[in-house]
Amino acid sequence: MQRPRNPYSSADIDRASHERENEERMIELASSGAARFVPIDTEKNLVSKAGGNPEPIFLQGMMARAVVGSAEEHIFLGYVDGTPYFAVDVSGKDTPLAEMGEFVDLRQFGSLLFAREGSILAYARGMTYWHKRHRYCGVCGASTKVTRAGHVRMCTNENCKTEHFPRTDPAVIMLVHHGDKCLLGRGKQFPKGMHSTLAGFVEPGESFEDAVAREVYEEVKVKVDNVTYRSSQPWPFPASVMIGFHAEAQSLDFEVNLDELASARWMSREELRPENLPQDGSFFMPRRDSIARRLIEEWLGHEAGPSISG
Repeated sequence: MQRPRNPYSSADIDRASHERENEERMIELASSGAARFVPIDTEKNLVSKAGGNPEPIFLQGMMARAVVGSAEEHIFLGYVDGTPYFAVDVSGKDTPLAEMGEFVDLRQFGSLLFAREGSILAYARGMTYWHKRHRYCGVCGASTKVTRAGHVRMCTNENCKTEHFPRTDPAVIMLVHHGDKCLLGRGKQFPKGMHSTLAGFVEPGESFEDAVAREVYEEVKVKVDNVTYRSSQPWPFPASVMIGFHAEAQSLDFEVNLDELASARWMSREELRPENLPQDGSFFMPRRDSIARRLIEEWLGHEAGPSISG
């Protein structure tokens, strides 16, 4: 049985990387009436709330041409059911888009979207974020220019001409468990009451499994065995991919590193049953669009719900 994908995964998008070097083809696609453009403003996506639930707005036709004309570049994302999609960053531009909806952080409404829509919006957000932060060459400091339909920025210094490719930072995220209990932590930046799985970035020269063991020990002084890969999730907030694991703690003893976490606690399956969770906001699990929630739901014995289908 095929397991459902995590939110923001882009399996339904044909990235058509072989077409990116064909500039004439890209111009043809972008100027066609079939093209859809995903506008991004300061890392936020354009949505309409006219129908109650937020719905993403994809530009086409006259509106698309007006907006694309004011932007510095547009980025080819690929095809969805044969329709070409492009991302366009309109940050700081004077456009009429405010009349169509509002720009909102994708995390505020991502769990309400169909999987395909969430994937497109996340992909566009990640690409435009990378472009804004790589306008200059990291080797010589000269300005860079867009090539290959927005998937490369090349240094304009003829003596350098280094090609820079979009990057995403790998981070491990893991549900630590022992017997019938799992260990959930509170990051210092979390909303009051939210508890989640432990996580951290992978360091150079480190395997994912090594990173899991190191991060868990650094954060709660717990040694783990049986590190098992579960799934992964693109997380362009701003530029990561989360690699999810389950890991078995050697004991229930732990010590919170207060430089890393605000607190941590062991929770049993019984305590995590919806009817047993506190109703006063003192404890709640991470959002349904996150792989953290997926890892917890798997350990509890059931998959997360509609947010990872579609």
